[in-house]
Amino acid sequence: MTYNIMTCGVGGQGLMLVSNILGLACAEFGLGIRTAETHGLAQRSGSIYTHIRIGENVYSPLIPYGEADVLLGMEAIETLRYIEYLKPDGNIILNNYIWHPVQSTYERVKNPEVPYTSIEMILEKLNKVTKNILIVDALNLAHQTGNPLTSNVVLLGALAKISDFPIKIEQLKEIIPRVVPKKAIDVNLKAFSLGYQSK
Repeated sequence: MTYNIMTCGVGGQGLMLVSNILGLACAEFGLGIRTAETHGLAQRSGSIYTHIRIGENVYSPLIPYGEADVLLGMEAIETLRYIEYLKPDGNIILNNYIWHPVQSTYERVKNPEVPYTSIEMILEKLNKVTKNILIVDALNLAHQTGNPLTSNVVLLGALAKISDFPIKIEQLKEIIPRVVPKKAIDVNLKAFSLGYQSK
């Protein structure tokens, strides 16, 4: 059995750290894993996504369309962009954050009546694919740790809460201190716990 996780967001949100934590956890605790990543030309705010496949006999790192068990979205528009990877009634963990692309601002400059894309508009479309959507205010929870850059680990905590997720919470807590900078261990562990407790 293969457990497929698609993560997506924009450059600078820390998706690579999430992949590194999951990859090391699988390696340490005997789970097979294949990953692939793609990111835009911009280091900051460019589109970025990763494929993470956990299980035995996984030969391709790429998740086929319609086979992701979880879509973890650090940015709402990017989550909608990659919805075709999610299996019917799969799980979405959605950060309620939108980074409006330059084009949408340009359209509003030309015509102020054009509305910005909203979380509500995105949720209306996502709900046509699945009702299993957990909305997480990751930035607010990250601020509670004292470091707003930990929103990625907040979402990792929310991911670990899914009932059939194959990596145990204790295993992830063991791996996080080995991946993040030493001075950031405590805030990242707190971020992970806050994400796990989110409803």
